[in-house]
Amino acid sequence: MTQDMNPITEDDIANYLANTPDFFERHAQLLSAVQLTSPHGNRAVSLQERQAEMLREKIKALEHRIMEMVRHGNENTVISERLYRWARALFLVNSGRALPPTLLAELQNQFMVPQVALKVWDVDERYANEPFARGVSDDARTFASSLTQPYVGVNSGFEAVTWLDDPATALSVALIPLRAGALNSPGSAFGMLVLASPDPQRFQSGMGTDFLERIAEMSSAALMRVRPR
Repeated sequence: MTQDMNPITEDDIANYLANTPDFFERHAQLLSAVQLTSPHGNRAVSLQERQAEMLREKIKALEHRIMEMVRHGNENTVISERLYRWARALFLVNSGRALPPTLLAELQNQFMVPQVALKVWDVDERYANEPFARGVSDDARTFASSLTQPYVGVNSGFEAVTWLDDPATALSVALIPLRAGALNSPGSAFGMLVLASPDPQRFQSGMGTDFLERIAEMSSAALMRVRPR
Protein backbone atom coordinates (compact mmCIF):
# COMPACT_ATOMS: atom_id res chain seq x y z
CA MET A 1 0.00 0.00 0.00
CA THR A 2 1.47 3.30 -1.11
CA GLN A 3 1.59 5.95 1.61
CA ASP A 4 1.06 9.61 0.76
CA MET A 5 4.42 11.29 1.36
CA ASN A 6 3.33 14.90 0.59
CA PRO A 7 4.47 17.04 3.53
CA ILE A 8 2.05 19.34 5.32
CA THR A 9 2.61 22.92 4.20
CA GLU A 10 2.07 26.24 6.00
CA ASP A 11 -0.93 26.82 3.75
CA ASP A 12 -2.41 23.52 4.93
CA ILE A 13 -2.01 24.59 8.55
CA ALA A 14 -3.45 28.06 7.84
CA ASN A 15 -6.45 26.56 6.02
CA TYR A 16 -7.05 24.11 8.85
CA LEU A 17 -7.03 26.84 11.50
CA ALA A 18 -9.24 29.11 9.37
CA ASN A 19 -11.78 26.31 8.92
CA THR A 20 -11.59 25.05 12.50
CA PRO A 21 -12.55 28.07 14.64
CA ASP A 22 -12.94 25.99 17.81
CA PHE A 23 -9.31 24.77 17.69
CA PHE A 24 -8.09 27.45 20.11
CA GLU A 25 -11.07 26.79 22.38
CA ARG A 26 -9.87 23.22 22.78
CA HIS A 27 -6.23 24.32 23.06
CA ALA A 28 -6.53 27.65 24.87
CA GLN A 29 -3.11 27.25 26.46
CA LEU A 30 -1.49 27.81 23.06
CA LEU A 31 -2.69 31.43 23.00
CA SER A 32 -0.27 32.31 25.79
CA ALA A 33 2.34 29.66 25.04
CA VAL A 34 3.03 30.67 21.43
CA GLN A 35 5.71 33.39 21.36
CA LEU A 36 6.04 35.83 18.47
CA THR A 37 8.47 38.64 17.77
CA SER A 38 7.03 42.09 18.39
CA PRO A 39 7.31 44.55 15.44
CA HIS A 40 8.21 47.22 18.02
CA GLY A 41 11.44 45.59 19.13
CA ASN A 42 13.08 42.20 19.45
CA ARG A 43 11.14 41.12 22.53
CA ALA A 44 8.90 38.06 22.36
CA VAL A 45 5.15 38.44 22.94
CA SER A 46 2.29 35.98 23.20
CA LEU A 47 -0.12 35.38 20.36
CA GLN A 48 -2.78 37.29 22.29
CA GLU A 49 -0.48 40.29 22.73
CA ARG A 50 0.45 40.21 19.04
CA GLN A 51 -3.23 40.17 18.07
CA ALA A 52 -3.86 43.13 20.37
CA GLU A 53 -0.97 45.03 18.74
CA MET A 54 -2.36 44.29 15.29
CA LEU A 55 -5.78 45.58 16.35
CA ARG A 56 -4.24 48.76 17.76
CA GLU A 57 -2.36 49.31 14.48
CA LYS A 58 -5.58 48.82 12.47
CA ILE A 59 -7.45 51.24 14.74
CA LYS A 60 -4.66 53.82 14.37
CA ALA A 61 -4.72 53.44 10.57
CA LEU A 62 -8.51 53.92 10.55
CA GLU A 63 -8.16 57.01 12.75
CA HIS A 64 -5.66 58.48 10.27
CA ARG A 65 -8.04 57.78 7.39
CA ILE A 66 -10.94 59.42 9.21
CA MET A 67 -8.84 62.49 10.01
CA GLU A 68 -7.77 62.69 6.37
CA MET A 69 -11.40 62.52 5.25
CA VAL A 70 -12.32 65.28 7.71
CA ARG A 71 -9.45 67.43 6.47
CA HIS A 72 -10.48 66.98 2.83
CA GLY A 73 -14.10 67.71 3.79
CA ASN A 74 -13.06 70.96 5.46
CA GLU A 75 -10.96 71.95 2.44
CA ASN A 76 -13.86 71.23 0.08
CA THR A 77 -16.15 73.37 2.24
CA VAL A 78 -13.69 76.28 2.06
CA ILE A 79 -13.36 75.93 -1.72
CA SER A 80 -17.13 75.78 -2.15
CA GLU A 81 -17.54 78.94 -0.08
CA ARG A 82 -14.92 80.79 -2.15
CA LEU A 83 -16.52 79.60 -5.38
CA TYR A 84 -19.87 80.87 -4.14
CA ARG A 85 -18.44 84.32 -3.30
CA TRP A 86 -16.73 84.52 -6.69
CA ALA A 87 -19.92 83.57 -8.58
CA ARG A 88 -21.97 86.01 -6.49
CA ALA A 89 -19.61 88.85 -7.45
CA LEU A 90 -20.16 88.02 -11.14
CA PHE A 91 -23.94 88.10 -10.76
CA LEU A 92 -23.74 91.56 -9.18
CA VAL A 93 -21.88 93.13 -12.12
CA ASN A 94 -24.20 95.30 -14.19
CA SER A 95 -21.77 96.49 -16.86
CA GLY A 96 -20.43 94.22 -19.59
CA ARG A 97 -17.21 96.22 -19.61
CA ALA A 98 -16.74 95.70 -15.89
CA LEU A 99 -17.39 91.96 -16.05
CA PRO A 100 -13.93 90.69 -17.23
CA PRO A 101 -11.89 92.81 -14.77
CA THR A 102 -14.26 91.85 -11.94
CA LEU A 103 -14.00 88.18 -12.89
CA LEU A 104 -10.20 88.40 -12.69
CA ALA A 105 -10.01 90.48 -9.53
CA GLU A 106 -12.38 88.23 -7.60
CA LEU A 107 -10.70 85.08 -8.91
CA GLN A 108 -7.33 86.38 -7.80
CA ASN A 109 -8.67 87.48 -4.42
CA GLN A 110 -10.82 84.47 -3.53
CA PHE A 111 -8.37 81.78 -4.65
CA MET A 112 -5.11 83.62 -3.92
CA VAL A 113 -3.73 83.28 -7.43
CA PRO A 114 -0.65 85.53 -7.85
CA GLN A 115 -1.36 86.46 -11.49
CA VAL A 116 -4.39 86.17 -13.74
CA ALA A 117 -5.20 87.26 -17.28
CA LEU A 118 -8.11 86.94 -19.67
CA LYS A 119 -8.68 87.41 -23.38
CA VAL A 120 -11.98 87.09 -25.20
CA TRP A 121 -12.42 87.26 -28.97
CA ASP A 122 -15.36 87.46 -31.34
CA VAL A 123 -16.98 89.90 -28.92
CA ASP A 124 -19.86 92.28 -29.50
CA GLU A 125 -18.69 95.38 -31.39
CA ARG A 126 -19.37 97.49 -28.29
CA TYR A 127 -16.42 95.78 -26.57
CA ALA A 128 -14.05 95.43 -29.54
CA ASN A 129 -11.62 98.05 -28.21
CA GLU A 130 -11.58 96.86 -24.61
CA PRO A 131 -8.21 95.53 -23.32
CA PHE A 132 -9.64 92.05 -22.80
CA ALA A 133 -10.65 91.86 -26.49
CA ARG A 134 -7.36 92.99 -28.09
CA GLY A 135 -3.92 91.50 -28.66
CA VAL A 136 -4.71 87.87 -29.46
CA SER A 137 -3.08 86.17 -32.44
CA ASP A 138 -4.68 83.52 -34.63
CA ASP A 139 -2.19 80.99 -33.23
CA ALA A 140 -3.36 81.68 -29.67
CA ARG A 141 -6.98 81.24 -30.73
CA THR A 142 -6.18 77.98 -32.47
CA PHE A 143 -4.27 76.75 -29.43
CA ALA A 144 -7.18 77.59 -27.11
CA SER A 145 -9.61 75.72 -29.37
CA SER A 146 -7.33 72.67 -29.35
CA LEU A 147 -7.65 72.32 -25.57
CA THR A 148 -10.48 70.10 -24.34
CA GLN A 149 -9.37 70.48 -20.72
CA PRO A 150 -7.19 72.98 -18.86
CA TYR A 151 -3.46 72.82 -19.42
CA VAL A 152 -1.53 72.77 -16.14
CA GLY A 153 2.25 72.71 -15.90
CA VAL A 154 5.37 74.67 -16.60
CA ASN A 155 5.42 77.80 -18.73
CA SER A 156 6.75 76.63 -22.09
CA GLY A 157 6.70 79.99 -23.80
CA PHE A 158 2.96 80.20 -24.41
CA GLU A 159 1.72 83.41 -25.99
CA ALA A 160 -1.07 83.55 -23.41
CA VAL A 161 1.50 83.98 -20.63
CA THR A 162 2.55 87.31 -22.19
CA TRP A 163 -0.92 88.63 -21.30
CA LEU A 164 0.14 88.64 -17.63
CA ASP A 165 1.55 91.74 -15.94
CA ASP A 166 4.80 89.93 -15.10
CA PRO A 167 5.28 86.94 -17.43
CA ALA A 168 8.87 86.32 -16.27
CA THR A 169 7.70 85.21 -12.82
CA ALA A 170 5.13 82.74 -14.15
CA LEU A 171 6.88 79.43 -13.45
CA SER A 172 3.72 77.33 -13.44
CA VAL A 173 0.49 78.11 -15.27
CA ALA A 174 -3.05 76.97 -15.86
CA LEU A 175 -4.42 77.77 -19.32
CA ILE A 176 -8.19 77.44 -19.34
CA PRO A 177 -10.09 77.58 -22.66
CA LEU A 178 -13.52 79.20 -22.66
CA ARG A 179 -16.30 77.95 -24.89
CA ALA A 180 -20.07 77.81 -24.88
CA GLY A 181 -21.42 74.83 -22.99
CA ALA A 182 -19.20 72.21 -21.37
CA LEU A 183 -15.44 72.56 -21.66
CA ASN A 184 -15.12 69.48 -23.88
CA SER A 185 -18.12 70.32 -26.06
CA PRO A 186 -17.52 70.70 -29.81
CA GLY A 187 -16.83 74.13 -31.21
CA SER A 188 -14.10 76.73 -31.11
CA ALA A 189 -13.04 78.49 -27.95
CA PHE A 190 -13.99 82.15 -27.67
CA GLY A 191 -11.47 83.03 -24.97
CA MET A 192 -8.82 81.83 -22.57
CA LEU A 193 -8.19 82.39 -18.89
CA VAL A 194 -4.63 82.31 -17.55
CA LEU A 195 -3.66 81.57 -13.94
CA ALA A 196 0.00 81.79 -13.00
CA SER A 197 2.27 81.41 -9.99
CA PRO A 198 5.99 81.83 -9.19
CA ASP A 199 5.70 78.50 -7.37
CA PRO A 200 6.61 75.77 -9.91
CA GLN A 201 4.44 73.28 -8.01
CA ARG A 202 1.25 75.40 -7.82
CA PHE A 203 0.01 74.21 -11.22
CA GLN A 204 1.73 70.94 -12.02
CA SER A 205 1.24 68.29 -14.64
CA GLY A 206 -0.87 65.44 -13.32
CA MET A 207 -2.93 67.48 -10.89
CA GLY A 208 -6.71 67.16 -11.01
CA THR A 209 -8.48 69.74 -13.16
CA ASP A 210 -12.11 69.25 -12.07
CA PHE A 211 -12.15 72.53 -10.15
CA LEU A 212 -10.54 74.42 -13.06
CA GLU A 213 -13.16 72.98 -15.39
CA ARG A 214 -15.92 74.38 -13.18
CA ILE A 215 -14.16 77.75 -13.26
CA ALA A 216 -14.05 77.51 -17.06
CA GLU A 217 -17.74 76.71 -17.40
CA MET A 218 -18.85 79.45 -15.01
CA SER A 219 -16.55 82.03 -16.62
CA SER A 220 -17.80 81.07 -20.07
CA ALA A 221 -21.42 81.40 -19.00
CA ALA A 222 -20.80 84.84 -17.45
CA LEU A 223 -18.84 86.12 -20.46
CA MET A 224 -21.62 85.32 -22.89
CA ARG A 225 -22.79 88.85 -22.01
CA VAL A 226 -19.94 90.40 -24.01
CA ARG A 227 -20.47 88.26 -27.10
CA PRO A 228 -22.77 89.08 -30.05
CA ARG A 229 -26.39 88.16 -29.50
